[in-house]
Amino acid sequence: MPNKVKYNLKNVHYALRTPGDGEAPPAFETPVPIPGAVSLSLASQGNTTIFYADGMAYFTTSSNNGYQGDLVIALIPDSFAKDVLKEVEDTTAKTLSEYSNVQPVEFALLFEFDGDTKAIRHVLYNCKATRPAVNGQTSTENIEPQTDSLSLTATPLPNYLVKTRTTDSTPKETYDNWYKTVFVPEERTLEAAKA
Repeated sequence: MPNKVKYNLKNVHYALRTPGDGEAPPAFETPVPIPGAVSLSLASQGNTTIFYADGMAYFTTSSNNGYQGDLVIALIPDSFAKDVLKEVEDTTAKTLSEYSNVQPVEFALLFEFDGDTKAIRHVLYNCKATRPAVNGQTSTENIEPQTDSLSLTATPLPNYLVKTRTTDSTPKETYDNWYKTVFVPEERTLEAAKA
C-alpha cells in the first residue's frame, strides 16, 4: 500500500563526501547519526525561463539548483562540529575552537519522514552548512530546551544529481541499508531521465 501522508522527521544522518576528480561517481563515508531532529525546511532553488515567439510562450525551461533552508536540532553533536564545520579539538583541554580561515566541508544529508504505511527515506548529496548562531535564554519555572539551527544549501553534484528518496517499491535491501552506506543511483538513471 502506498503512503497517503507523511509526518515526523527522524533518523537524520550526515556522510562526508570523498574528494574526487569530478568524473568518477560520488563516494561517501559511512553515515553518522545527528540525534534530536526537530524540523527541516528546505525551499527549492531554481528559475523558470519563458521564451516568447509567435505571440505565445514558445519555449519554457526550468533549472534545478537544489535546495536551501534550515535544519533545527536539539544540539549539534561534537562529531558534526568537527567533521563538517571543521571546529578544532584541543587534545589536552578537550575543547572545540572555531577559526575564521577554515571552511565547512560538503556532506550528504540523510533523513526520513514517517508515513502511514512506511517511512520515506531521503538523501541530499551535496550539502554545505553554515555555523549556527549562539543563542539561549534564562530558565523560569519550566525548563524549555533550546535548539540549534543549521542553514543548509544543497546543490547538484557535477553529474547533476541532487536528491534521491525511497518509494513504496524500493527493494528491501536498498531500504534497510539506507543508513549504512549512501545510496547513489546508477549513471543509467540520469540517461533515462534525459531520454
